[in-house]
Amino acid sequence: MNDAVSIATAIREGQVSAVDVTKNALGRIAARDHELNCFTAVIAEKALADAARVDDEVAQGKNPGVLAGVPFAVKNLFDIAGLTTLAGSKINAENPAVTQDATAVAKLKQAGAVLVGALNMDEYAYGFVTENSHYGATHNPHDLQRVAGGSSGGSAAAVAAGLVPLTLGSDTNGSIRVPAALCGVFGLKPTYGRLSRAGVALFSSSFDHIGPFARSVQDIATVFDVLQGEDDRDPICTKRLPDLCLPQLNQDISGIKIAIADGYFLKGAAPEALAAVQQVADALHVTEYVTIPEAHCARAAAFVITASEGANLHLDKLRSRPQDFDPATRDRFLAGALIPSHWYLQAQRFRKWYRDRVREIFQNVDVILAPTTPISAPLIGQQTMILDGEEILVRPHLGLFTQPLSFIGLPVLSIPILRPDALPLGVQLIAAPYNEALILRVAAVLEQQLVIRNS
Repeated sequence: MNDAVSIATAIREGQVSAVDVTKNALGRIAARDHELNCFTAVIAEKALADAARVDDEVAQGKNPGVLAGVPFAVKNLFDIAGLTTLAGSKINAENPAVTQDATAVAKLKQAGAVLVGALNMDEYAYGFVTENSHYGATHNPHDLQRVAGGSSGGSAAAVAAGLVPLTLGSDTNGSIRVPAALCGVFGLKPTYGRLSRAGVALFSSSFDHIGPFARSVQDIATVFDVLQGEDDRDPICTKRLPDLCLPQLNQDISGIKIAIADGYFLKGAAPEALAAVQQVADALHVTEYVTIPEAHCARAAAFVITASEGANLHLDKLRSRPQDFDPATRDRFLAGALIPSHWYLQAQRFRKWYRDRVREIFQNVDVILAPTTPISAPLIGQQTMILDGEEILVRPHLGLFTQPLSFIGLPVLSIPILRPDALPLGVQLIAAPYNEALILRVAAVLEQQLVIRNS
């Protein structure tokens, strides 16, 4: 019983107590996290008190919620009342503890979930590897010598290792999807603005999303449904009415038009990454291809905008305390601070053109398949990799296939492809804005066919 929905059902039916479930999660964290380094804070006492309240509600015949007693943890850029919000940084550690939970954290608690701690990440969410110079690297549960991906590496690894069944992360250029793929779990980046970011330390406001990690499609859909809804604390959060995904999971997908992204998305990937996409396509009987135009330009423009916006957020500290940044983060921010304003403006103009072109594609196609990462998890500390006979840098290129999609805020689910005696890979299911239910329905069919499997 390692999925959230089963745990919550068992607790509501009195088959197991929330306190025992929480104790077991805390025990797994204590036993394994010293080698994985997923957590930067564990709040055991508060978690056990919250679990006891869930048990009291069950004893009184009340329904504690759809996630009753389910342990969860969040990337340490989410506000947790009583903790300092680190955002992976040394500088933020000097801030006082916050007094209010992030909206997403509060919503999961209201649904009965039990928060057990905060998770490791790349500093200020700027990276794809979670090799944090302040708090150490998070290790991939499938091979402790390899990265978990980033910047939500702690979130993906904690789920993959079975420490907790649910976590939350954030995604700017691929920071949910990359670690989900490398760790072999599900990771959802919803439509931009679909979920509230209130109480979340931002990296690049015009790109940042939050979303869940889990070990099943049903768990992802359940958490996404809980998190939906407008929020006055986040002006970007849509006022669109929630579109509940869980009731739609078992609907027929025979009328859904699915295609494989070609061109840019078939270049620069290892053969096994392309084979993973083909495996999914074969299971869905997909033979059609579609071209997403100028995806390479979208990735370049994404670099310009995120680097510029991120640098602007931290400009004062870059001037006064450069030595207290992770060196890799500092150097990227400094480069971003030097980007000419006309580059930024041109990147935003291209963004609008690109969004319009991709919308045209979705007039004829419902879901697009693409690799999540070009390779499986590299070694911790690995600086370069060989793709298409060329030596390229690891860190920026792990987001090769995720950045062009974040650029215009499309909903994307990275689904896990587990391979015998090999590291996991991921495949992206991509849809038009607000079509999360569509990609979750497709993923549910693949899960039922055992094409995609959690770690």
